[in-house]
Formats: sequence, structure tokens, C-alpha cells
Amino acid sequence: QVQLVESGGGLVQPGGSLTLSCVASGSILHMYVMGWYRQAPGKERELVAIINTGGTTNYGDSVKGRFTISRDKGKNAVSLQMNSLKPEDTAVYYCNADRGLMGLNFWGKGTLVTVSE
Repeated sequence: QVQLVESGGGLVQPGGSLTLSCVASGSILHMYVMGWYRQAPGKERELVAIINTGGTTNYGDSVKGRFTISRDKGKNAVSLQMNSLKPEDTAVYYCNADRGLMGLNFWGKGTLVTVSE
């Protein structure tokens, strides 16, 4: 069982920046694809960014050029740097660890990001 704990959410003004962090319960970054997803009120959960075991990243179209996902294997952590935030970025952001070939998939409890004046 992998536990994921997110932190860093909060209230930020449009155009501002915020960094989210996800710490895993064990040394898993070399085995799992790590990702950030978000879910806004009344909407389905959507991909924000993922980073695979080789360090390759992929982003949802709505955040490309504004968000950056990175990882720190020594800290078992994955971060999401969010710049130029917009009100439509308001959502609960979830950390995910996926090892599809093994049928293993874990979610954090989420952290709320609110972009508003």
C-alpha cells in the first residue's frame, strides 16, 4: 500500500503562483508513474501533469507552458509548480501513483487550490 500526502494548496490571486508537493510513503518514484490530476466542482477529474520513471513529462492542454511537474527521488516527492494561475484552475488537486502493469494505482486525499480575487 502506497500513501500519498499532498500539501501546498491555498488561495491565490489570478496571475499568481503556487507550488504543490506530494510525498510518497516509500521509495517508489523509480517504479511508478507519478501524476497530478484535478477536479473542479461539477466536473470530471482531469489530467494535469504526469512524470514517468524515466523523467519524461506530459501535460494537459490547459496547463501547458504554465505548470511544471518535477520529482525528487531522495525525498520521495513530486512537485507541481503552477504559474500564471487562472480562476479556471480552481479545483482539488490530487496526487496519483500508477504502476499499470502491476495493476497498482493510488491516490492522495487532495489539496484545494482556489484562484480568486
